[in-house]
Amino acid sequence: MSGATLPNANVSVALLHHPVYDKNRQVVSTAVTNLDIHDIARSARTFGLLSYYIVTPVPGQQELAGRIVRHWQEGWGATYNPKRKAALELIKIAATLNDALEDMQERFGRPVRLVTTGARLHPRSVTFSDLQHLITERDQPYLLLFGTGWGLVEEVFEKADLVLEPIQGAGDYNHLSVRSAAAIIMDRLFGAR
Repeated sequence: MSGATLPNANVSVALLHHPVYDKNRQVVSTAVTNLDIHDIARSARTFGLLSYYIVTPVPGQQELAGRIVRHWQEGWGATYNPKRKAALELIKIAATLNDALEDMQERFGRPVRLVTTGARLHPRSVTFSDLQHLITERDQPYLLLFGTGWGLVEEVFEKADLVLEPIQGAGDYNHLSVRSAAAIIMDRLFGAR
């Protein structure tokens, strides 16, 4: 798959499994899930993004993610569902966020702008409209970062170049699954209007 044919080839997404918070605001590593692998890859492919990084420092979780991806890339899985194969072609497994950023920087030859997401408004939040305008500069690479567990740790937000405003629901409840939030955000940034 050539990046030149992708409408948003300067943008990738990443799902961070460490460092993230648990419900008690302890820093933890979360488990890779089959649903997150498939659904976020399908959204990224639908909206023409370059890559989807699954970021976990846990070797067993890296192996699990690799096994799932290989199942749909080789042999029976690839022939059974070619659309799934096309989506999972975007996946790259990285041990750390820095590894994902370095991989993108090597591809583009320039620093990557890191955009974090979360369920709470952040003092440095930018609107969807602002980010949508910025990412039209196709020479500038962006990594849109999603967290697992109970969200990204503060140190990751401090490292970010931009913090995207949260999705606002109709009431006080705001606890979307990461794959749902990722799909909504990608649609707001890249969907046809």
